[in-house]
This record gives sequence, structure tokens and C-alpha cells, in this order.
Amino acid sequence: MASISQTNQFPCKTLSQNPPHNQFTSKPSILPLNSVRISRSLAKKSFLSIQGFTRARPLVLTRAADDDEWGPEKEKEGGGALAVAEEESPKEVTEIDNLKKALVDSFYGTDRGLNATSETRAEIVELITQLEAKNPTPAPTEALTLLNAKWILVYTSFSGLFPLLSRGTLPLARVEEISQTIDSENFTVQNSIQFAGPLATTSISTNAKFEVRSPKRVQIKFEEGVIGTPQVTDSLVLPENVEFLGQKIDLSPFKGILSSVQDTASSVAKTISSQPPLKFSISNSNAQSWLLTTYLDEDLRISRADAGSVFVFIKEGSPLLMP
Repeated sequence: MASISQTNQFPCKTLSQNPPHNQFTSKPSILPLNSVRISRSLAKKSFLSIQGFTRARPLVLTRAADDDEWGPEKEKEGGGALAVAEEESPKEVTEIDNLKKALVDSFYGTDRGLNATSETRAEIVELITQLEAKNPTPAPTEALTLLNAKWILVYTSFSGLFPLLSRGTLPLARVEEISQTIDSENFTVQNSIQFAGPLATTSISTNAKFEVRSPKRVQIKFEEGVIGTPQVTDSLVLPENVEFLGQKIDLSPFKGILSSVQDTASSVAKTISSQPPLKFSISNSNAQSWLLTTYLDEDLRISRADAGSVFVFIKEGSPLLMP
């Protein structure tokens, strides 16, 4: 309904009732029904209220000319707009969302945990503990559809990976990605490390089977290792310098030599890339471990290994991986 101030702005029609000359013979004026919706009894009361006066103030009734514009149809339309606004309202940010964001932010500059300071590690441990206490999936092994994915490692306290992540250990190469792919239908796990360098990219992975031992724990048995076929680039690009054993080596003098071997590199790349990956079996009876999943949702997974190490994974394609 329009407010009084709004109504005053609309063009109005004024209807007046003149006082009767003879209060016994004159009839009250009748208002047109199409102008104002008023009952006969109301009209009669209006007439009686002015009897006995020779000059009564005219009875003025107004109607907004555009009353229909603000009628039920407009209210219905407004209700529909409100419903649309409610549907498009943003998702409410929960305490878990805030904890997850704080945890991911704390990984910045740590190189998956390698360069984390003691203060940063303490902060990460505190955030992980809070998330584990609010785990929305208390029985992860009973929610295998959530586990079924490729998970990217973003942080670990496992010291066994640190030599691999250390700068200078592998000259001209860097660890590009560490991932764990879980196939819950076939009960398999693949751990993979991808390396990238100026000449080629390759990967080393292990394939394993897992068995469910409890609502949170699985037993893993490694079966084979795979060395991926190097994907050699046909355009060789060297960095300006490389750090090796604490010393920076200037590589700019070697860039002139590369221009003469571009064609050879292209043919070599095609030959090597067409070869199958190298597989080898892992028959060691000690090649087993267990994994405890302490937090799991559609984006984030936190696991602890038998040595007490913690691993934080983010599902491939998750917005949490965006910088």
C-alpha cells in the first residue's frame, strides 16, 4: 500500500456534498460507486452528521487515480522479487569455513611445510586440532565417495619428504606437485610426485591397495612403483641461474649453445615421450603403513600416519587451491 505522502503526489478526483436547503425534503447526495467504494450506510451517516447546519463543510473523499497500479498484482510481483532475492542470497560462512581459510593461509611460503618456522608450525597444529574437533565426517571410511578423488598435498610434517623438497638437491628440477589419488571402488591408492625442469617433466609414483580397519583407519600395502615417461620439451629454456650446494651458478653463457640443438631436441622429445613408463614391483614385506583420516569434507582432508606425521590435502579443483 502506498504511504500518505506518496498518495498526495497522485492526481486525485475531488467529490463534494453540498449542504441540503431543506433538512426534511432534501436527500443526501449519492457518490458514484465507480469513484469511491462506499456503502449506503456510510453515506447516510455522513449526511446525518451535517444536519442542523446551514453551511456545512463539504464532505471530501479522494481516490488515487492510479490505485490499481498498487493493487494486489503489484504486491504479488513484489513478493516474487523477494523470493528471488532469498534464493540468490550468499552462502552463510560457518566457523569451519573460517578455520579452513585460516589453515590454508598459514601454508603460504612454507613450501608444503619444508620452510615452516616453529611459530608457523605451532599455529598450523592449533588450527588442525580445532578442525579435527569439528570433523563433519566422523567415520571417513564409511563415506568412501568423499575419499574418492585426487588429493593435492599442501602441507606435511613428514620429515622423510623434506630432502626431496629441499632446494639444490635436484639441480635444474623442482617438485611441481605431490598428490594422492584414492579409488574407493577398487580400494587402491596412488602416491605421485611430479618433477619439472627446463628439459622435461616426469613423475615417480607408487601403487598400493588399502583395507578398511576402522571407521577412520585404513591399512596400506604398496605393490609397485612407476617411473613416468619423461615429457621432453622441444623448446629448451634455462633459468638465469641455479642454486647448487649453496652457490648460485650463472647459466646465461649456455643459452647461446641451446639455439643450435633445438631441432635435435624436438626429435628426441618425440622419441622419448612415446616410450611406456617403467614399472617395478615392491615385494618388501615391510612396505606397509596405516593412515588415519581425522578430518574429511568435500574440499579438505587431514590424515595422520603411523609415525605421527600429519598430512593436509586439498581436493583437485577445489577453490581452496586458488591463490
